[in-house]
Amino acid sequence: MSRIGNKAISVPAGVEVTVADGNVVTVKGPKGTLTRQFNKDMTIKSEAGVITVERPSEDKLHKSLHGLTRTLIANMVEGVTNGFSKKLEIVGVGYRAQKQGKELVLNLGFSHQVKVSETDTIKIDVPDANHIVISGCDKQEVGQFACEIREKRPPEPYKGKGIRYEGEYVIRKEGKAGKGAKK
Repeated sequence: MSRIGNKAISVPAGVEVTVADGNVVTVKGPKGTLTRQFNKDMTIKSEAGVITVERPSEDKLHKSLHGLTRTLIANMVEGVTNGFSKKLEIVGVGYRAQKQGKELVLNLGFSHQVKVSETDTIKIDVPDANHIVISGCDKQEVGQFACEIREKRPPEPYKGKGIRYEGEYVIRKEGKAGKGAKK
C-alpha cells in the first residue's frame, strides 16, 4: 500500500488540470503552464477539483510508479500556484554576484567574470552581492539551474569559499601540519 500514492491532490481555485490520451497531464495556473507525460499503466483521474492516481496491480514497478506519479502531479500543481525557489550563498573575499538586465554576472576569483542568462521559465534575483534566488514553476528545472550555478565554484573544504545552497553545511578539513610535525 502506497500512502503517498493513495492521497488525493486537491486542485486550488484558478488552476486547470487536463488529462489527455497517453497520460499527458497539463496544469495551467497563475504562474505558468506545465505539461508532462506519465507512465501509461497509471490511471489518472481529475474530477471535481480532485486528482487521484491508481495503479493496476501490486507489482513492484507499479507500486514505485504510484507514489512517484502522484508526487510529480502534486509538484506541478504547487508550482503553477506558488512556484519554487532555491537560495544560494556566495562565500569568499571578493566573490560577488550582480544582475545586469537578464544576466547574472558572477565574480568568483577567476580571471574573467562568469555570466549566466535567465531562461523563459527561470527567474534570477540578487537581493545582495552574496545571495542569489532562483525561482520558477518547475521544481526539477529550478533545482537543476541552481546546481549548474553552484558548479561554477563549489565550496572548497579548507576555507569554505565558493557557492553553496542556503543552510548547506560544508565539511571543513584541517590544513597542513606545521614544519616540526613530522619526525
